[in-house]
Amino acid sequence: MRRREFITLFGGAAAAWPLATRAQAPASRPLIAILVGGTPATATFLSGFREGMNALGYAEGRNYDVVYRFGAGDLTRMPALAEELVGLKPSIIVTANTSAAIAAKNATATIPIVSAAMIDPMDFGLVASHARPGGNFTGLLSALETLMGKQLEIGVELVPGVKKAGLLVNPNSLASTVLRRGAQAAADSLKIGFVEAEVRSSDDIDTSFETLARATVQLVLIHPDPMLLAERQRIAARAQAFKLPVVYGFREHVDDGGLLSYGMDLRANWMRAATFVDKILKGAKPADLPVEMPTKLQLVINLNAAKAIGLEVPPLLLSRADEVIE
Repeated sequence: MRRREFITLFGGAAAAWPLATRAQAPASRPLIAILVGGTPATATFLSGFREGMNALGYAEGRNYDVVYRFGAGDLTRMPALAEELVGLKPSIIVTANTSAAIAAKNATATIPIVSAAMIDPMDFGLVASHARPGGNFTGLLSALETLMGKQLEIGVELVPGVKKAGLLVNPNSLASTVLRRGAQAAADSLKIGFVEAEVRSSDDIDTSFETLARATVQLVLIHPDPMLLAERQRIAARAQAFKLPVVYGFREHVDDGGLLSYGMDLRANWMRAATFVDKILKGAKPADLPVEMPTKLQLVINLNAAKAIGLEVPPLLLSRADEVIE
């Protein structure tokens, strides 16, 4: 979804998000608190939540209210922002990533929490099991530990003969350890050299690409991460400048100039999160709502980005794509 469509759908409300000053809802309407790691302008996937709520008969401002907090790409802010939201006494908190989910869970043991995208909730102590979460937390997975391994396999198909691959990773993300482990295991299995470059803030993007280029990697994976997602146009430009094929986890990267993505549909996950919210508002307990797998995994390829770096995408890979951007 393009930014213009997103702003139209949200009726101009996005303009107020950075200030995060919306008051607590009247007692007659439930207040839904949403905690996002990125920025309002780049969190286009949030349109899926509103669409999902509309489909279930809800209308913002009529029978529910929303308050947002955005980390602007800095996941270290999640605990403080979660505490702010808990202080507003919302009916439900909806989180956008693993770091936000953990921050919300640490901030409250009583307010229901739904994560629209998370990784490995059992290992992080968020749920007792996927089938019976227990406590006040449930939601949807954004990826499995094997996801980046699958992305690497697709990358090898995209660039035959790869001997060395790189990973751009945000170490501030609590999910990074899980994803790094999966990527390294896949690289070892494929007998491919593997180089990591850490990006703790947007200031590190240029130097990280320089590091990978000096290491002569032939393929780059991008850690699915709010800060890297928010910087997707800049990352696409750097990839093009260094003539590096890059595989992403979110299709939003490809919509804004990236080469190829394989992973969950963020917007679809947020639409599904609305059904969790609906059930909880009607009396269900998060403890009894099973954690769900991603609603959809999709392969998206941008042929314009391929052309810009002189790469010909193999026909077989093109035939498997859910969407090809030309």
